Amino acid sequence: MRHVVLILAVVLAGAACAPLTHSPMTGPCVAPGTWVEPGTGARHAGLPPGLARHAVVLLGESHDEVAHHRWQLHAIAALHAGRPDMVLGFEMFPRRAQPVLDRWVRGELGEAQFLRDVEWTDVWGSDAGLYLPLFHFARMHRVAMLALNVDRGVSRLVAREGLAAVTGRAREGVGDPEPASPEYRTRLRSIFAEHPQAGATPDAESPAFQRFVEAQLLWDRAMAEAIAGVVRDGRRPFVAAIMGRGHVEYRHGVPHQLKALGIQNVGVALPWPADRDCVALEAGLADLVFGLDPPLEPAAPPPRLGVVISAVETGLHVNRIAPDSIAAATGLQVGDIIREAAGVVVRRPADLVAIVGRQAPGTWLPLRVRRGQEDHEWVARFPVAR
Repeated sequence: MRHVVLILAVVLAGAACAPLTHSPMTGPCVAPGTWVEPGTGARHAGLPPGLARHAVVLLGESHDEVAHHRWQLHAIAALHAGRPDMVLGFEMFPRRAQPVLDRWVRGELGEAQFLRDVEWTDVWGSDAGLYLPLFHFARMHRVAMLALNVDRGVSRLVAREGLAAVTGRAREGVGDPEPASPEYRTRLRSIFAEHPQAGATPDAESPAFQRFVEAQLLWDRAMAEAIAGVVRDGRRPFVAAIMGRGHVEYRHGVPHQLKALGIQNVGVALPWPADRDCVALEAGLADLVFGLDPPLEPAAPPPRLGVVISAVETGLHVNRIAPDSIAAATGLQVGDIIREAAGVVVRRPADLVAIVGRQAPGTWLPLRVRRGQEDHEWVARFPVAR
């Protein structure tokens, strides 16, 4: 059964809806617990009631930020109170996971089995604990969950070969995206420039950059088509879903593709960190932003090697290396095949994630890596915690 998707882009601090105020802002540009309209500066003490009048609401997030997911949970609860016909869409799940989501909502799976069946560690990789409160809310209230994405391998294939080369079943039914606006291309160019391992220089003539743009557009289009399909079905008039903020800011990504599909009644909201520069709070960024409290104490980041990997027959292929990462310092290169870590053969991304997750600060992690036709032994050195 197809559902209408409310893309979660709304945030609530637990307060009831309150009247709009227009008093000038003092202190932080977005006070904690307050909604602000970028451009006008209008403030709301509670969730603006007009937000739920959209057919689609997009909630942007930074995937590993705990406060963003707490915000989402309160937003869902507030929206659901007025619109119990909502559906929740998630960027985190490829479409093939839809039957598992349905079984979870029906109460047929335990938490551990659910995460195994959706291949959470391999497909998404972020801490599942950040998202589980959202999943449990959907299950508790029997709110339909919708898988918005396609397999990551599709976008990787486009990034390697270009959109025109990926046809038929390889596209998972996704149509041709609407071209990116000049502003979106500029933003993607800056992102591409941060990852020199991805290819050539990030200019408009670079084939590697063009493929990078096409891969991003396909990702945006896939989510927009899943949402549009539910909206057009009409049996559930309210759609909520969660996705990375880069897909919603300035309406460049998914909102742009939705508009091309004839879905224009779309709201966009973002969380606003307490320390973010107020200069960035400009008209057009989003319909609403919500002020977050400053963190009580810096959270210790989980151990990270700093690689984007995918499973191949001989091990784990290194697709990308983060600048200034442990992987970069170790000497890993794009195209390397990681075959063993700590003496253990790694066949799935989850294997390496689990090993790195157990790595204590200040310790060394032996790696066996195939480069070309030769195997090499390297040691990744994890810094001492400060």
